[in-house]
Amino acid sequence: MAYVIGIDIGGTFTDAFVADETGRVAGAKAPSTPPDFSQGFLTVLDELAGALGVQPADLLADTHYIVHGTTSTLNALVTGDVATVGFLTTRGHADSIAIMNLEGRYAGLGSDQVQDMVRTDKPQPLVPPQLVREIDERVDHKGAEIVPLDEEGTRRAIRELVSAGAEAIAVSLLWSFREPAHERRVGELIAEEAPGMYVALSSDVSPRIREYARSATTIMNTQVGPRLRDYLRPLEAELRSRGFAGSLLVMQGSGGCVDSSDAPSRAITTIGSVLTGGVVGCTRLATELGHRNVISTDMGGTTFLAGLVVDGAAVSTTSTVLNQYQLNVPMVDVHTIGAGGGAIAWVDAGRNLRVGPRSAGARPGPACYGEGGTEPTVSDVDLLLGIINPDNFLGGRKALSKELAAEAVRTHIAEPLGLTVDEAAAAVYAIQNAQTADLVRKVVVTSGQDPRDFVLYAYGGAGPMHCASYAADLEVAEVVVPLGPTAAVFSAYGLAASDIVLTAELSSPTNFPPAPQEFNAAFGQLRAELEGRLSAQSLRFSDVEYRNEADMRYTMQLAEVSTPVPTGELDGAGLDDVGQAFSARYERLYGKGSGFAEAGLQLITYRTQAVGVLPIRPRLAEVGAATGDPVPSSRRRVFLDARRGWQDADIYDYRDLAAGHELKGPSIVEAPTTTVALPEGCVGRVDRLGNLVIRYTQA
Repeated sequence: MAYVIGIDIGGTFTDAFVADETGRVAGAKAPSTPPDFSQGFLTVLDELAGALGVQPADLLADTHYIVHGTTSTLNALVTGDVATVGFLTTRGHADSIAIMNLEGRYAGLGSDQVQDMVRTDKPQPLVPPQLVREIDERVDHKGAEIVPLDEEGTRRAIRELVSAGAEAIAVSLLWSFREPAHERRVGELIAEEAPGMYVALSSDVSPRIREYARSATTIMNTQVGPRLRDYLRPLEAELRSRGFAGSLLVMQGSGGCVDSSDAPSRAITTIGSVLTGGVVGCTRLATELGHRNVISTDMGGTTFLAGLVVDGAAVSTTSTVLNQYQLNVPMVDVHTIGAGGGAIAWVDAGRNLRVGPRSAGARPGPACYGEGGTEPTVSDVDLLLGIINPDNFLGGRKALSKELAAEAVRTHIAEPLGLTVDEAAAAVYAIQNAQTADLVRKVVVTSGQDPRDFVLYAYGGAGPMHCASYAADLEVAEVVVPLGPTAAVFSAYGLAASDIVLTAELSSPTNFPPAPQEFNAAFGQLRAELEGRLSAQSLRFSDVEYRNEADMRYTMQLAEVSTPVPTGELDGAGLDDVGQAFSARYERLYGKGSGFAEAGLQLITYRTQAVGVLPIRPRLAEVGAATGDPVPSSRRRVFLDARRGWQDADIYDYRDLAAGHELKGPSIVEAPTTTVALPEGCVGRVDRLGNLVIRYTQA
């Protein structure tokens, strides 16, 4: 039996999904184990084996590959727990990281923060001045050598950085993206002067024009590369000791995975790995269900995530902002707020009720867990409002305390605001739903789309409890809640359903259109690079796909628009089609008539993505058809809508439902790893794959 496994480590829970070649699937969930998240990884494997009814050793021995979504790199950057990095750059450019660019003061900040100029500032320098060294070398904008590399001076600079405490070295020379020879020689000199030192070259990590972003990307990659390497090596060694003979793969923010041996060298690509699995899962499920446009919403224990699938493909971006630094990292465009089930409700100095962004996390967790948490969370409120069954959390493996939840809400919310516990809980519930709806609305509208043209998918442990409410606010007509084995571990399903994805870039600014042979040669160079990297993955692919795109702009604009380019050799007419595609895409983004063809076009960066299609793709089996009406297992009082207050609701056990069953709100569906809330005015229908499809019959 050949298995594939996806493991998604969140701030509160670690989720796992497994599928075999016959179509059998299963899911499991276990608490995350900070700071050593690998323990939760190993624990959930045992849970997964139990769900399949096999021994853990047998599961690992028969597993073809494990795809891991890891928080290791993102957590390291956010908390500052990174390697001490030395930085080598061209003479005269030591201050480029400190100077940043025009956006350095406000990149990544909210509109209210941007407008408060008195309190905005640049972030802390990525590298302190004592760990920066300049070296003599110079290549011009065409890649021709002007000043030879001073090798003796470079050796001296390397020794000084090592003496100053550098654990790793980042190298970013001014025009290395046009000619990397000097950078590569510097890498060789580092290996000679400091054997075993982790090294990152900008020409490998980010061969893209614009010095500041390229250097920032390379430095951050160097900060987290050693940490990712030191996390993955012992984890893989432990898996091998337990009988695992397959490949350990690591998810990237681009929506595809990479072999664990390759991941540390380009560690920066993994910063979004735990954010993208769910969006990948949505693209797979949307294909099965025939949905072209999907809003992906993932509400776990710590965060609420939103992304888009448009015309069957995940919406992506070629860059991102982290800690106010612009990074050249292709990523699935996922937006996040601290509004998961563990989000803490609190009263600010102005007596305003707030929810998040702080989270109770896995430890101590919400107050109702009984593990030391005393502050009220969204999960505590869901319990008090009758949505969560205290005896059925995690399939009954963890009992919850309504008394502890009520005490937390009373002490921190109700008494400070002069409310009853029920009123306080209802207020937290309403705020949670409103702010998640606001995030989704922002994501959809700012991309030029209308939420009413989308189907909304809701997953994660807490998402199905709230989705009917926040989707109604968006006026979405239909909500799909993946149930069955993917319930609450949908992101892990997305990981298991992903493929190897590698990206190569080449900046070569030129007026458009260039000569066809120049254009084709650039993409040929990128394809050859990716073919070599694919062969190094040590995996068998059922197919390999290549996707080309070019970053283009109207002449002298500051920003580019990524434009799809057909694969294969293009002639002059083909290049004209690319130019027209750019103009059409520009107007879709910025409005009809916004283009300015008279300015002419410029091509800045070539990009190719290689997709190695993995041979085992999880298939979601169809469920049996209903033979009668659904029968509730019980009834209880619930609060799902402030306009209607407390109501008696039918409670259904998901395991008793079949395809074609219809449920009317108010009702609750309890699955082993999540709960679905249907307010009055909703109808839920179980589809052929066991998903619960929610539609609205009245406001």
